[in-house]
Amino acid sequence: MKRTGQRGVALISVLLIMTLALFVVGGLLRSHTRALQSSAQHIHQVQLRQWAIAAESWARELLQAPDPLEDKTINLAQPWARPSLPFELSGVEVRIEIEDLAGRFNLTRLLLPGKADEISLERWARLLAVLEIPAFDLASLRGTEVSDTSQLRLLPGVDQDILQRLQPFVALLPPEATLNINTASATLLATLEGMTAATARDAVAQRPAQGYADAHEFTRAPGLDGLGIASHGLGVDSRWFRVTVEVSAGAARLRLVSDLARPRDSLRLRVLQRRFLAPTQGETPL
Repeated sequence: MKRTGQRGVALISVLLIMTLALFVVGGLLRSHTRALQSSAQHIHQVQLRQWAIAAESWARELLQAPDPLEDKTINLAQPWARPSLPFELSGVEVRIEIEDLAGRFNLTRLLLPGKADEISLERWARLLAVLEIPAFDLASLRGTEVSDTSQLRLLPGVDQDILQRLQPFVALLPPEATLNINTASATLLATLEGMTAATARDAVAQRPAQGYADAHEFTRAPGLDGLGIASHGLGVDSRWFRVTVEVSAGAARLRLVSDLARPRDSLRLRVLQRRFLAPTQGETPL
């Protein structure tokens, strides 16, 4: 019985050691599997980034004007406004959107030192009214360095909800940037003198396919002539664009938002800002 008991104890010890070994091996295998999955996800994300950068590069080429004298305006009939990738990737979906940032309200015009011009102030007030946003004072930011529209959150009365409602319609461009009437939405056109939401929608619907040659042609267009629209702050050109690329492969998704600018003395676009975002994360406009 003594030997039998010893054998029983030995057997239990062996079983305990084997169980412990199995737990250790199982833990190592799980750790190794997680490491492999993490490595695979990292490689997948790197590939998504490469595809997104490739799509951005193609968009930059699309925005290059072949002849500066050929296209004197920026309008929605141009190829950049309807981008379609010239290549396909097996198992990968790439979507791309290009926006003319001059089709937004240029906040910089209100943030320069001194008093802003009355026309811009009135258009700003109308934009807030159209968006049903209570008026708030920009005076405390005037003359300071404002590099991101998220800084509006520093102002009294501006919460996250108001900021999110406002951001798609505003940008921080150089002071000389005018509102491009060839790409502006009905919301922005409704901020002009004498315009209502209905006339703004009609103006977008009746806008020539190639856009207007200049601001004066726009103000004299049928249905707009006589409204008293000031050509001040209006234009038909742009040097600022936003490229948004969404790449998905299986369950993996990536969003790239790049802001581009064309210097006055160059036809080449340069990247002002590039941000990789989660698919549902909102970007911060210029």
